[in-house]
Amino acid sequence: MEAVSAIEMRGISKAFGSIMANREVDLSVRWGEIHAILGENGAGKSTLVNMLSGIYRPDSGEIMIDGQVVEFASPASSIKNGIGMIHQHFKLVNVMTALENIMIGRRGGLLIRKKQWKQEIRDISDRYGLDIDPDKKVYNMSVGEKQTLEIIKVLHQGARILILDEPTAVLTPQEIRRLFQIVRNMKEQGCAIIIITHKLNEVMEISDRVTVLRQGQTVGTLTTADVQVGTLIERMVGKRLDLSIKRVDYPGERRPLLQVDGLTVRGQDQKIALEEINFDLYGGEILGIAGVAGSGQKEICETIAGLTRAEKGRIFFEGGNIIGKTPRDIIRLGIRMGFIPEDRLGMGLVGSMDIVHNIILKDYQNQPGIFLRRGPSQAKARTIVERLDIQTPGIHYPVKKLSGGNIQKVLLGREIDSDPKVLITAYPVRGLDIGASYKIYDLLNEQKYKGVGILFIGEDLDVLMSLCDRLMVFCAGRVAGTVDPREVSKEEIGWLMTGGKEQEPS
Repeated sequence: MEAVSAIEMRGISKAFGSIMANREVDLSVRWGEIHAILGENGAGKSTLVNMLSGIYRPDSGEIMIDGQVVEFASPASSIKNGIGMIHQHFKLVNVMTALENIMIGRRGGLLIRKKQWKQEIRDISDRYGLDIDPDKKVYNMSVGEKQTLEIIKVLHQGARILILDEPTAVLTPQEIRRLFQIVRNMKEQGCAIIIITHKLNEVMEISDRVTVLRQGQTVGTLTTADVQVGTLIERMVGKRLDLSIKRVDYPGERRPLLQVDGLTVRGQDQKIALEEINFDLYGGEILGIAGVAGSGQKEICETIAGLTRAEKGRIFFEGGNIIGKTPRDIIRLGIRMGFIPEDRLGMGLVGSMDIVHNIILKDYQNQPGIFLRRGPSQAKARTIVERLDIQTPGIHYPVKKLSGGNIQKVLLGREIDSDPKVLITAYPVRGLDIGASYKIYDLLNEQKYKGVGILFIGEDLDVLMSLCDRLMVFCAGRVAGTVDPREVSKEEIGWLMTGGKEQEPS
């Protein structure tokens, strides 16, 4: 007799207006199993697990937990049925301690039951190999500690089924290893774990089985040990792809385009965000920046682009100091600097405008006369849509109505089309599917081959190490080291990311 599954989802469908997010999806997860859900951007992964966590309700189909049909009216009812979800963006109160975050919203009074709850947290930690200081404030925790706290929080609520959404996106290699050990400990204790990730190497390393979704439908469930990476890719995208990232060589002589000297910047909270940053960016190279979230990546981009004021230091572009100049000043100086910010719609594009008018925003200062000519911008828009395979009803469609991946393509296409000398890219493939991501890598390599200097901020160390010529590691607003990614391991880079050691820039 076959054992009862922890989760059984049968014929699950969910539509948002005319968009069918899930269509007749089946998913079965066993007790004591690590189950990966794999699919491209927009394949329906998040919608599916959001129905498990009570955020959405399916239009049709049924959900069974431990053999019993259930209906979740809210996240609270999902938690009562033993399901806990660890979101990619943590749901923690920074000014509270670990204990206070675990107990927030619970009955009983913190002061009365504090000793009892601390013992319960210790028991959970011992059982699953977790480690957290109950009295530590969240704002003093590393990303890995915050994730551990989120796991303890749902376990304390009684969860035996855990859903981890992109759990390694902002972790160092050492933190990833530790997380995987925690997940394996939970598996040994009989928990059912669902992991949503786009990192195929992690799927192969940690999962027992993998369910592949494509265009909102179940393509199949496979035993990980019996499948090759190429087969998973083919199931995801419907064709075979070459996933080797090329590192092209610039044929000319490299010369410094951008020189950052002693740069110090304060954040919005007036705390030091960047301290004594020094580096050169050469034409014909991709200089990567690695670091845990909040290490100064955002500030370095915005300061170079003229969006954030520096407290001290200099930034030379082709010999001229651009510190203190506004973005418009920089453009008027003839400096062609493409900037792809982390916040696409907040800073990069105007969501209510169409593709054509977002291109005009970049081009209008270079047009002669007082009247705007839409013809050239319309031609550019059509070229960008075709070249990057942007899925849109037309070039006059509002950008905010596009998917996240297509918004990203519009922004990158516009910046590359402006023929920059320096291209600053912050997480340029975030939200893109595999095929689109590799298209972006090819476009960046094309720019590098033309002699463009590219500053590439990323979160996937495998990509950074494969694509970049040099890798600059940030830790707490300082440069911990600059290395040749061909000569170091991921663990060494992770060590620098956490401030383990200092290394002279190369």
